[in-house]
Amino acid sequence: MTVEKGVRLMAGTVTMAGVALGVQGCPIYVSQHFLWLPAFVGFMLAQSAFTGICPGAMVLKAMGLKSAEG
Repeated sequence: MTVEKGVRLMAGTVTMAGVALGVQGCPIYVSQHFLWLPAFVGFMLAQSAFTGICPGAMVLKAMGLKSAEG
């Protein structure tokens, strides 16, 4: 798996978990405050598009994943 795919996987998983934990009626609902989690993920994705800095990519690179660029 590459860093780029890992970032997409991590962002999607955290977003879906935040929605599932924050939406009333969901079997694993905990609190509406969990809706801040997907909002934070979206903010970080937008910020990385403008700055080129992605903390998630940095973590995955530190874990040993390789970039698709080489």
